[in-house]
Amino acid sequence: MPDSELLQERQHLIDSRAALKRMHDHTASMAFTGENTAMGGDHVSTQYLLQTLYRRMLSLRDDPTIPLFFGRIDTDRSLGADADAARYVGRRHVTAEIGGEPLVVDWRAPVALPFYQARPQDPMGVRLRRRFGFSNGELTAYEDEDLTGAATDDFHSTILESEIERPRTGPMRDIVATIQPEQDEIVRADLAMSLCVQGAPGTGKTAVGLHRAAFLLYAHRDQLRRSGVLVLGPNDNFLSYIGDVLPALGEIDARSETVTSLTSHHVGRQATADDPTPVAVLKGDARMAEVVHNAVWAGIGEAIEPLVVPRGSRQWRVPAYLVNEIVTELRTRGIRYEAGRTMLPQRLADQVLRRMEAAGDSPDDRVQNAVARTAPVKQLCKQLWPSIDPAKLLWQLWSDPDLLAAAADQILTPAEIELLASQRTARSARSQRWSPADVVLLDEIVDQLERTPSLGHVIIDEAQDLSAMELRAAGRRASTGSVTLLGDLAQATTAWASSSWADSLAHVGHPQARVEELRAGFRVPGAVIDYAARLLPVIAPGLLPPYSVRRTRGELDLREGGAPVWVSAVTEALRLEGTVAMIVPDAVLDRARTALTEQGLGFTDATTTATTDEGVPQDPDERFAERLELVPARLSKGLEFDHVVLVEPSGIVDGEADRVTGLRRLYVCLTRAVTSLVVVHEGPLPAELSD
Repeated sequence: MPDSELLQERQHLIDSRAALKRMHDHTASMAFTGENTAMGGDHVSTQYLLQTLYRRMLSLRDDPTIPLFFGRIDTDRSLGADADAARYVGRRHVTAEIGGEPLVVDWRAPVALPFYQARPQDPMGVRLRRRFGFSNGELTAYEDEDLTGAATDDFHSTILESEIERPRTGPMRDIVATIQPEQDEIVRADLAMSLCVQGAPGTGKTAVGLHRAAFLLYAHRDQLRRSGVLVLGPNDNFLSYIGDVLPALGEIDARSETVTSLTSHHVGRQATADDPTPVAVLKGDARMAEVVHNAVWAGIGEAIEPLVVPRGSRQWRVPAYLVNEIVTELRTRGIRYEAGRTMLPQRLADQVLRRMEAAGDSPDDRVQNAVARTAPVKQLCKQLWPSIDPAKLLWQLWSDPDLLAAAADQILTPAEIELLASQRTARSARSQRWSPADVVLLDEIVDQLERTPSLGHVIIDEAQDLSAMELRAAGRRASTGSVTLLGDLAQATTAWASSSWADSLAHVGHPQARVEELRAGFRVPGAVIDYAARLLPVIAPGLLPPYSVRRTRGELDLREGGAPVWVSAVTEALRLEGTVAMIVPDAVLDRARTALTEQGLGFTDATTTATTDEGVPQDPDERFAERLELVPARLSKGLEFDHVVLVEPSGIVDGEADRVTGLRRLYVCLTRAVTSLVVVHEGPLPAELSD
């Protein structure tokens, strides 16, 4: 029978859920009243208020399967606290009545900080830290940690450990109940501070980045509601996988994109083609920014004849040399192309007005605007500073070798210019098929024309795999804001991947960002991470090896055999609790599909898009309906599964352009397992993994 303390805690959970429902219903009634009555103010302000209420309603929705609170801290005045109090820490702030004492404090609130960072040497006013155990939303246990002077640092939390090791089901879940002190410091870093997190597999870097987004939206809500928060991920599958984390924390204001979708939306062109790897690498090179800059500004002309503007019975002349001086001055101001194009007519009109004034006239601003709109001024401006269509300019760059050679002179080598010039192009920009690298270059051109609006904060996951030009595109979205880069240099698997975080931060425009390293692995068991770490001397010789903090070593099994052994290993894994993945090289993907289908094993195919045919994001409940997922090695990054069956490691290595990249891809695949890893191979293992 539960003890009285446990019964009291369960009652507090019941009371808290009831209070949250009242908060939700109160907000809903306000929204309903606003829809049916005048709320005061104009239509725009009324709609803004209604949208705010609707967003508030969404943030107050309760999910009975997710614990409303997960911990409690008991503060003590004798330890420096402001008051003797018991505070329950959860995913959102809950009060019994408006303005009343909180039943649950938001984990992001300053008063909740000691739950994550207090320790016996620095209790931060906390006498006792309590963690709660839950099963399907039901409070089943609690565990107390004494933080007084008699306590020691060797306390081991079985509830914390069981939460970390709890089997995965469906999309990624939040880690708000298990955030560790070193992770919490990153999460709560100030908005003005840009960060780069080098995180080994299983260190929680993605979750830390998402919780940082949630924290910043809480701590700087008004500012970031205006300026926005963006999360950039490597692909749609990854975004689908992490899509539930922020809503579970009560945050719906952050936008998630890939770099390709972000830039495609901005430039109005979709990526429907692929470049050969050497071409894609070159298009992603930082030097292409200068090539694009030269191409944009190459169309600026030079006046040969004076500007002649008829006004009344007189004609006013501006000498050609003076026109060219105005153009040169505008070019050297460092302004965007379109800004200069807008200013040029006014500058020329100003010269005409000076001549009018010298002749005794008294023209005003209306006259200047009228002169700026005259046919001679407009015609000359069109010749000197023509409008630019970004897609047409890039198409001309690829289809006109002379234009490309001029723009890339002294920047690219002759061989590189020839490589770009050798691309097949369509007959017009309208019919040209663009690659992802092209779309990023179009985004660069658009920014040369008009400054890209900046957001308040941008989180860039798997940043090590982005090209310099992709990093520039991401950084433009935080030109006046801050960034958080997340990644692992050992998992860099693109041909254009970054070789150092210093380079990445320079490309993203925040070279001063602080670099933090996470080495403690909470997801990958020790046996698995130690096995994968054998690859590190080759793939990332400058990085220290990660280590697992989990007491359970997990299971690692090496088996020889073909498709029957693959299926046998998968069948065994499906008898266990949690998610299962079969990770395979692309070369055996069809064989794997056939083998699973012939055995009647239902599975989700990771190669299917994370969106419906109509382009709507797929419902995560549908996408993750099957416990088994078939994952090609190239799509495994960022994912995690309780049990992994990895097929043909050497095939994964051989599937990449070079051996180091192949070993990095293998490192990624090996470290997707949370509980067990079975490696099945017919051919020899890579030498680095052989005993």
